[in-house]
This record gives sequence, structure tokens and C-alpha cells, in this order.
Amino acid sequence: MAYSLDYKKRAVAYKQEGHTFKQLREAFGIPSQTYYDWEKKLKSGYYDIKIKQERAGKIDKEKLKQAVAQTPDAYLYELAEPFGCTPQAVFLMMRNLKITHKKRPLLTVKSQQKNAVNTHRH
Repeated sequence: MAYSLDYKKRAVAYKQEGHTFKQLREAFGIPSQTYYDWEKKLKSGYYDIKIKQERAGKIDKEKLKQAVAQTPDAYLYELAEPFGCTPQAVFLMMRNLKITHKKRPLLTVKSQQKNAVNTHRH
């Protein structure tokens, strides 16, 4: 069961006011070991609000968009070199940016051109 921070502070303060562990257990329904855990964490600052810092990525989103616009046929490893990262990182960033990087195989393009020529002759 998860207890609120306020509840934990009240339980620790209650015990520190001079009440026994039996009274603590009756009032808050927690065993003595839980009290010691909460007291230790409160003293160490464990419950203090931690600000989550965003990780700085190697890939600048705007620069990646420009690189893809300038060289749309570049391979992922070619796009990764200027950023100093892996092709997988470029792939994941492109997926996050919803940029597709599909290439049509040469044989498929040639067969489509051949079919287009054949259909115009008839």
C-alpha cells in the first residue's frame, strides 16, 4: 500500500513526540521497521522533490530535417556521421519526427517504367 508523504511525516512526528511503537501501530497501522525506514528517508531527503532533467540528445531535430531535405537518398549511416551518433539513433529520431526514409529498389523502378511503356503501346 502506498502512503502519502504527509501521512509518513505525521507518523514519524507522532513517534518522535514520545509515543511507543505499540501506540504508533494502533494509531497508524504500521510496524516499527516501517517507521525506521520512513524516518531514515525523511532525514536523508529521499522524499524531496526531484526535478527531472531532459537528456541532451546528440541529434538536433532541425538539422536532421535539413539534412534529409538536402540529401533525401542518403543512407542512415551517412546522416549519422555529422551528428556523431549511430544509424539506429538517426532512425529513431526520424521515426519520432515522422519522417519516412523509404527507397524503391532499382529493379522495382525499372519494372514500373517497363510496364508504363508497354501499356502506352497498346
